[in-house]
Amino acid sequence: MRTFGVEEELLLIDAATGMLAPAAAEVLRNSEGSTHFIDGPTASVDAASMTHELKQEQVELVSAPYTELSALSTAMLQGRQEADRLAALSGARAVALGTYPMRAASRLVRLPRYVAMEKKFGVTLKEQITCGFHVHVSVVSDEEAVAVLDRIRIWLPVLLALSSNSPYWQGTDSGYASFRYQAWRRWPTAGPTDIFGSADAYRELVQTLLQCEVMLDEAMVYFDARLAARHPTVEVRVADVCLEAGDGAAIASLVRALVETAARDWEAGNLPPVCPTEVLRLASWKASSAGLHGSLLHPQENRPCSVDTALAALVAHVRPVLEEYGDLPFVLEAIHRIRLAGTGAERQRRSFRNNESLRDTIFDAVERTQSLVP
Repeated sequence: MRTFGVEEELLLIDAATGMLAPAAAEVLRNSEGSTHFIDGPTASVDAASMTHELKQEQVELVSAPYTELSALSTAMLQGRQEADRLAALSGARAVALGTYPMRAASRLVRLPRYVAMEKKFGVTLKEQITCGFHVHVSVVSDEEAVAVLDRIRIWLPVLLALSSNSPYWQGTDSGYASFRYQAWRRWPTAGPTDIFGSADAYRELVQTLLQCEVMLDEAMVYFDARLAARHPTVEVRVADVCLEAGDGAAIASLVRALVETAARDWEAGNLPPVCPTEVLRLASWKASSAGLHGSLLHPQENRPCSVDTALAALVAHVRPVLEEYGDLPFVLEAIHRIRLAGTGAERQRRSFRNNESLRDTIFDAVERTQSLVP
């Protein structure tokens, strides 16, 4: 079984007012001496490692690699609970929202790289406070990794729709289920990619991008899925951070199954499915706009289809691997639950309809962040 791990970005809010809290430095100091993941496949599941993100109102939880879905989901939940406990020591709370709903400014973490990004990218950097969900899946070589990227690209918009958890932006309903994805697409390298064909072609493209002197470094290759810089993994970055840990764990399992399925197709000599990148951009836009309400583009047929049709195609594609890994019941239950209870975006909007208060919506999300399922 391939190992997999996740990175979850969380917002920090004031425990009394719900406003963004620039408390990351304090929270990270609070975390010193707490138990961290062991860096390996036999990792402990009792806490998560934590690091800073771009803004002082964010932290990132980084899991170790796991083989068992149950271990990863437990680690994700405990990591969120630990982050909230540490935040509370500084009068804050940790919340899994793709964007902050109310009108607010954010403060940069004053590291040299981030300061250079601020100088170069202006308002794109200034307004950038979004929380994504990154899934890492182990690969045996760069060639396998690029073969995987070429074969999973058509499925990523469905994962975006399933994870959508960012309908509000600066105090208003954006009209999108995932406005995080729209804000993120401001970055010059963000979004879907063409078929690469080989690891050499991937590396050549990255070097060409660097030579254009737009990106500061290779870490700014913000593709929806990419080769990880520091680990032998494929990193799928398309999803919003999920409101509940169980939803995120199910998406991580789907990503791992997509990677394994793609690797097997490559080994069997099957060519990657052809889909113009321009069509993938439209598919991603529809997923960001609609979430699970409305139509999506069929991943294999490039035509509008119902959400249930797109989800069924995804599950059918990876079902043999999900069954082999023992993840199928968990994933099917999660998809059924999300279809009934709604994505994080739908739950936020439902909370707002009930309370007519974005502040109350935020605190409702805080409680959901600390639970495994709705």
